[in-house]
Amino acid sequence: MENINILNTQILSDNWYTLKKVSFEMTRLDGAKSILEREAYDRGNGATILLYNKEYKTVVLTRQFRIPTFINGNETGYLIECCAGLLDKDNAEDCIRRETEEETGFRIDHVEKVFEAYMSPGSVTELLYFFVAAYSSEMKLHNGGGLKEENEYIEVLELPFENALEMIKSGEIKDGKTIMLLQYALLNGLML
Repeated sequence: MENINILNTQILSDNWYTLKKVSFEMTRLDGAKSILEREAYDRGNGATILLYNKEYKTVVLTRQFRIPTFINGNETGYLIECCAGLLDKDNAEDCIRRETEEETGFRIDHVEKVFEAYMSPGSVTELLYFFVAAYSSEMKLHNGGGLKEENEYIEVLELPFENALEMIKSGEIKDGKTIMLLQYALLNGLML
């Protein structure tokens, strides 16, 4: 295993989240040492969830504007995604229950954590916790849409599961976490 020694950390930006420039020494397995510099964006950890209804074979997703995708060629800037949010010092389960209610309008009781993943480990520190939960129409408290004070304008989509899978193939769904959870649902027979 390589030995890592942090030499210096410089904050480049502390506006929305924190962008750091990190200098470190790495001692490789063969004993060679290298001094490297990398930038790391720290936005905290997050959680995401796929809501699914086995009886009707549907899933609940969201659509919202994402400026980084717009800058990088997404013509409208809108992405279809699973509900997600930052932990904000909560544990992952409390976070995803709160975000689910805020964004989709569904109050869910039982959530199942299915895995964790670093989504962009070359530049972002975030560890994302992935959940699934069954939902029914009785759990719907309001229309969702996010919090206006957080400038969230989220459209809630209830889609047939098969359509969501086809939307991956057609390119209508390009969000990594959403693709991962839809594939998880398929591979693990959540709709059977």
